[in-house]
Amino acid sequence: MSYPLIEAAIRDVPDFPKPGIMFKDIAPVLSDPAAFRQSLDAFVERWKDEKVDAITGIESRGFIFGAPLADRLGCSFIPLRKPGKLPWKCRRVEYQLEYGTDALEMHEDAFAPGDRILIVDDVLAT
Repeated sequence: MSYPLIEAAIRDVPDFPKPGIMFKDIAPVLSDPAAFRQSLDAFVERWKDEKVDAITGIESRGFIFGAPLADRLGCSFIPLRKPGKLPWKCRRVEYQLEYGTDALEMHEDAFAPGDRILIVDDVLAT
């Protein structure tokens, strides 16, 4: 499938955040209503026939795509936030970074055992 509006809007930024990295800036997609709509359409097309009980968006740009996608797919949205940002009892998961660790939290009652959760973020890195 082709996504010409998205492809035209994504901006290549060489050597960001460090030399040798080609950063794909999605800010132009977000500022172009037609390109943003096409990006949501692409997500919906991919997931419309799957059972998705909830979508989690990783703070903060995962919220940008995750919440409207949850609306379109008719499921709930669960924000994954940095520690201390949510007002209720939380579960925390720590993960490794290149030089240390970080953590994300969500409300402990955000979903039930057996729920199928789709994780949405704005970063794909190798």
